[in-house]
Amino acid sequence: MGANEVIEGLDTFIERWKETATKTKKAFLRLKDHLARLPDVVLSFKARPGVSYSLRAAHKNQKKRPLFVMVDVIDDDPSNRWLSVCFYGEMITDPQERADVVPGGLMGEDASCFDVDQWDEELLSYIEQRIDEAHKSASREGI
Repeated sequence: MGANEVIEGLDTFIERWKETATKTKKAFLRLKDHLARLPDVVLSFKARPGVSYSLRAAHKNQKKRPLFVMVDVIDDDPSNRWLSVCFYGEMITDPQERADVVPGGLMGEDASCFDVDQWDEELLSYIEQRIDEAHKSASREGI
């Protein structure tokens, strides 16, 4: 994990986030916990209230890019937050073609992004598989 203040910012954000019927907070926590269990992952957190709260995961071996996945909590309506989970397009596959392809959408590179606007077990499992793919891809960046 990153510096204590980074984690504290994340913990404070989670603590203050009121869950809604859509259960997007629960979905975020599931993805955060999945990332935290992966080996050699460094998590960071960037808060931009009113815009987004970004959980970013990087692999220790990464040299080319600063992260392999960004889990954004979109905060344009704090009472109805949703998630945008973005990967570099070349780091994952999308056999079900569920992602939106966003040219230049992640740090200026083409991205594959998944929107999560409510708890969806199948979609979250699919995203976790993409996280595992991106993690494996990122682990080879420094080799």
